[in-house]
Amino acid sequence: QVQLVESGGGLVQPGGSLRLSCAASGSSATIYSMGWYRQAPGKQRELVATITRGGTTNYVLSVKGRFTISRDNAKNTVYLQMNSLKPEDTAVYSCNAFIAGHYYWGQGTQVTVSS
Repeated sequence: QVQLVESGGGLVQPGGSLRLSCAASGSSATIYSMGWYRQAPGKQRELVATITRGGTTNYVLSVKGRFTISRDNAKNTVYLQMNSLKPEDTAVYSCNAFIAGHYYWGQGTQVTVSS
């Protein structure tokens, strides 16, 4: 059974930084794309960033220059370094992985940006 487990969320002041991690386990299949999504209260879930196995990245415009997605293929882990955080970045962040023809999701981690 594939599991994605996120960590690293929390409360941070505007302008601060957080680093999210998401580790995949339960499958020996190759993990292709991995990504981070977020959902704020009352809003639809949106893509934040994705990364291919080869390292090609894609970001939503609102986080470009502030967030960096990376991955460690040996550890089946994807990271999201978030800098210069803004109150509008407040949301539940969930990771996603494409494994053996299926998309899998983590349970989500809360990120709150507030003074």
